[in-house]
Order: sequence, then structure tokens, then C-alpha cells
Amino acid sequence: MTPPPAEAATMGQASAAFVPAEERRPPSLSVGPIGWIRANLFNSWASTAVTLVLGYLIIRWTLGFLDWAVFNAVWSVPGTGQAVNTTACREMKGIGACWALIGEKYRFILFGLYPFDEQWRPAVCIAIFVGLYVVSAMRRFWRRELLFIWIAALTVIGILMWGGVFGLPYVEQERWGGLIITLILSTFGIALAFPLAIFVALGRRAHNLPAVKALCVVYIELIRGVPLISLLFMASVMFPLFLPEGMNIDKLLRAQIAIILFAAAYLAEVIRGGLQALPRGQYEAAEALGLSYWQKTGLIILPQALRMVIPPLVNTFIGMFKDTSLVLIIGIFDLLNAAKTSIIEPAWQGFGTEAYLAVAAIYFVFCFAMSKYSAGLETEFNRHRNR
Repeated sequence: MTPPPAEAATMGQASAAFVPAEERRPPSLSVGPIGWIRANLFNSWASTAVTLVLGYLIIRWTLGFLDWAVFNAVWSVPGTGQAVNTTACREMKGIGACWALIGEKYRFILFGLYPFDEQWRPAVCIAIFVGLYVVSAMRRFWRRELLFIWIAALTVIGILMWGGVFGLPYVEQERWGGLIITLILSTFGIALAFPLAIFVALGRRAHNLPAVKALCVVYIELIRGVPLISLLFMASVMFPLFLPEGMNIDKLLRAQIAIILFAAAYLAEVIRGGLQALPRGQYEAAEALGLSYWQKTGLIILPQALRMVIPPLVNTFIGMFKDTSLVLIIGIFDLLNAAKTSIIEPAWQGFGTEAYLAVAAIYFVFCFAMSKYSAGLETEFNRHRNR
């Protein structure tokens, strides 16, 4: 419809008189890094005072640490082995770090008592473990073939560590130690405890199977009611008493079984929390599709439940990775025990701080990697909920 001439003229005058306003930018002090600092660190007199005090303490501590760890540190000393001369480190009297200890003992910390000429074998095994972690973290490898990759990689690790085939000298487990032991205990502990925890969590919710439910409840409450150290002592001291005469199971394997059982009990409760948090409608929808119990659980229930409990799951993984250091109580040379033993020699006594800091850095790298990966995974899986 064509508007009347008078109305058309009025509209033309209004459009001719309209001038779009110039775009105004927000104040530079309210956005960006400066805006964040003002809003979070200096938004009141109390916040400003706390920020200044903490900033002073952090700067003072950082400068002091740099003086000790870098500027006044001793990086090398003359001699090696029993003939090493640590006079330069002792003359610092604590003013500077003695990183020469790490340069002298890093092989022992990483590989324990493994034969010196064969230490390339545990070094390759550590690289294989790291490669497995990286491959397993990539979602494009989340296929059935990943299981065969793990089997092949673990077979290669076993061949390299034990030897006795392909011209490799045999090395008994008593000589294994250092970082490779920590990776073996934590990797097998988490990898085998996770599927066991799923079955235990499902069994605890099996209301139509009271015997299975009671057994799972007893297992969870019994394991969670005792510390890991007690399980390690039982596996190391008491378990061999129940074996037939002449039969012996390696101490490392007994410790591994204790860690698996301990981790599975805690993981089972985390998974059960995810199962209980899932809406009842998901169960009913799966049943309406006519799926069997295992189809419903494996295709619909478990994927959603595990997605909801990623943070506590990874938190348990990190805790178990660090708890493997408790095997030093039963005399297994893990990473922490190797660092502790490296400063027993009289020449290196008094420099435990450097050894423990190096071990702490290794633990931090692995735990921080797990934490960052879980945060990214959680964000990706929960993206649909943030819309």
C-alpha cells in the first residue's frame, strides 16, 4: 500500500534528518587486563591492602628462591662416585642449592639399581608410557584398536624390563626402581582398577541381586576403612603366609594388587555418585527402547554418568598416582624412595631439599598434565549444557 503524499514527505524528512550515533568504546580502564586488575585486586581499600601485602611477600619469596636456586647455586662438583668432592656445596652453607646432586644421582633417581649399561631400556619404557598417555588422550584414537595398542606397548615394556630374550640380559625385579616403578604401579593400578570399579558400582546398585550388592558393600566399606599402608603391609608380610609351601609371588606384584583393590573401592563410589545423579528418565527411556541391561548400561547410562563425574574421577587418579610413593614402606624403590636413598652417602648428606624438589617437579608435571586434560575434557563434554 502506498502511503499518502503528506505522510511520505514526513517520513522522507525524518530519514534525512537521522544521523547514526558514533560508536562509543568503553573506558580503557574498565576493560581488558587493567579492568580485571581494578575489579579483582583494587576494588576497595581492604582489597588493595591485601593485594599489596601479598604482592610484597610473593616478590620477596621469589627473589629469595631465585638467589638460592639459580644465582648462588652450585651446578657441578669435581669427581664422581665415591671420589666426588662436595666441598663447594658445603661452603655455601645453605645460601645456594647444590644441583650437582641431581647431575650425579639422576640415573639412580630415574632407574634405581638397574644395571648401568642397560639403563637405556627403562628410559625407552618411560618414553613408551608417555606415548601411551598422549595417544590415549586423543579422542580420535578412542576405538577398539586402542586396546591392542596398549597390549602391544605393555608387552614391549615387559620384554625390555625383564629381558632374557632377543639378546637382552635378564634383570630381576629387585633391581628395578625409580620413575619406571612409579609409572608401572600407577598405570596398571588406575587402568585395572577402573573397570573393576565400574562392576563394583553397578553391583552395589543391583537391588535385584542382594548377595552381589552385599558383597560389593562389604568390599567398599572394608577397603575404605583402612589406610593404604595397611594393605601394603598385608600384601607384603601376611599374604605370603597363606600361599602353599614353595610358592612365592613377587613383592612388586603383591603391592600392585593392593593398589588396584584400594583404588577400585574409591573409584566405585565416585562412579556410583554419577549413576545416582542421572535422571530417572534416562533409565526409563532406555527400557522403552527394549534394550537389554548391558546394552542400556554400556550405551546410555555409563557414558552419561562418567561424563558427570570427570572432576572427582581425575582427582582420584591424581591421588593414586601420588599414593604409589607409599610403597617405600615395604622396601620398593619407587621414585621417592630412590631420591631418599640417593642422599644416604656421606658426601651428599644434608642436600635432601634438592633431591625432594626434583622429585616434586616430576610428580607435578604428571599431575598437572592430568588436571589440565580433565579440565579440557570436562569443558568439551559439558558444552551442550552451557548453551
